[in-house]
Amino acid sequence: MQSTIFMKNKYWIITISLIFTLVGCSHVLERNTHVSRTIINTNNIESIKEKLYAQYAQWKGAKYKLGGLNKNGIDCSGFVFVTFKSKLGIALPRTTSLQVKTGKYIERNKLQAGDLVFFKTGRSFRHVGIYLEHDKFLHASTSLGVTISKLDNRYWKSKYWKAKRIKT
Repeated sequence: MQSTIFMKNKYWIITISLIFTLVGCSHVLERNTHVSRTIINTNNIESIKEKLYAQYAQWKGAKYKLGGLNKNGIDCSGFVFVTFKSKLGIALPRTTSLQVKTGKYIERNKLQAGDLVFFKTGRSFRHVGIYLEHDKFLHASTSLGVTISKLDNRYWKSKYWKAKRIKT
């Protein structure tokens, strides 16, 4: 009797997990709810850019995988999560839906290296990247993997939503 109940619960958990896995980057299950109280030192933008370009060099072309957190596959919010933690020493939430609630709103014309840029890519889907410089941002693209794109690219320009500076 107990094993039957366990099996039903096991299948329920597997079914729910699959649903969350299939819905998109902004809906990945939260893996880390601790948010660092560290503030990016905006006086050292050159150092931030160096660290972000170093991260790109290490991760360039890593395939997109929903829910992934390593070079075998990573999603957009996972890439932001890993990059901030490993390169900037800042613990962000794991999902796009929580990352967008972090930090201070920044006008697009005031973007600096390290700011998060958010996009509405569908009715309920969101995408996140990290601003570099000269209208470029670093992100995990579903089609290209980890890459650098331009904000003024036709696709990204039409999907741009908002930007946040991490200052919690």
